[in-house]
Amino acid sequence: MATLQLQQVVKRFDNTTTLHGIDLDVADGEFVVFVGPSGCGKSTLLRVISGLEPASSGRVLIAGEDVSNRSAAERGCAMVFQSYALYPHMTVYDNMAFGLINSGVKKADVVRKVGEAARMLRLEELLQRKPTQLSGGQRQRVAIGRAIVRDPKLFLFDEPLSNLDAELRISMRAEIRDLHTRLGTTMVYVTHDQVEAMTMADKIVVLRAGKVEQIGAPLALYNRPANRFVAGFIGSPRMNFLPVAALGTALTQRLQLPVGADSVGIRPEHVVPDAAGAISLLITQIERMGSSSLVRGKIAHADAGPESGFEFVLNGQTELQERSLVSLDFPAAQLHCFDAQGLRMELAAQRHAA
Repeated sequence: MATLQLQQVVKRFDNTTTLHGIDLDVADGEFVVFVGPSGCGKSTLLRVISGLEPASSGRVLIAGEDVSNRSAAERGCAMVFQSYALYPHMTVYDNMAFGLINSGVKKADVVRKVGEAARMLRLEELLQRKPTQLSGGQRQRVAIGRAIVRDPKLFLFDEPLSNLDAELRISMRAEIRDLHTRLGTTMVYVTHDQVEAMTMADKIVVLRAGKVEQIGAPLALYNRPANRFVAGFIGSPRMNFLPVAALGTALTQRLQLPVGADSVGIRPEHVVPDAAGAISLLITQIERMGSSSLVRGKIAHADAGPESGFEFVLNGQTELQERSLVSLDFPAAQLHCFDAQGLRMELAAQRHAA
């Protein structure tokens, strides 16, 4: 196991800078997830950590040692990619053993290590099969097993579940999280899926355009996003945003919005239908899922502008109908307020609660 430190890591490709001075501390045994939209630099950052890409400047420290100028093979990292990269002509056993044999590990130790990893990943009955005889989830477990047998200091995962169907992704998320609990090894995981980040991470690093937007525990980011980007990226369904002008004078005064407030955000699960509510929504679509209902519509207010699209979640089933109007209210304690630059502002009710 090992700590990981990034100190002002910059990565340039010709005249294009893709990572802008990244600083990060990962504790020993921590599960950290890099999340962000496509092109934000999360996979590039993972490759810099692994040594597959050199940093243009800055330092990478693993277990307190500066490995910035060391090759990938010398850093003690094991990487699992979204493409399984298994040898199709080899059995599962041979795929997992190949790296150990090439490193000169004794045969008895190879057998032991592969056997331990196979038991951990429920691959024992599949060791003599070829990759083409396996499901996508089984092939991904083989790729993870190939990493486990190396006893790495760090596990690095680059969107390993992207090629799996939705149901299998859910089960594999649980398996990887359980694997982390059993191994206790430091893991860094890259995904564009914020649900994966929320359900798997001890700590999330939100990236945008090669810069860190916020670092924190999943619920800390959910409850107190630092800016509108994080607020809109973390949470599913995504947060609703409204310009302050669309709230109306009465609601604005009741919420005690701070001076300079430009917009407010409210998560769909925190919206409250209320006949006396100050906001009116024209319902355009209802997704009825049995245990809950997702209601979509447009705010019937001239100042709502391009952000008039709005949605909220109700527990259970609803009598609401499409093409009807519903009045909505927002509990002040659940509201998020942002200035013209998109930075978080505290509401009076939230300051008092704190």
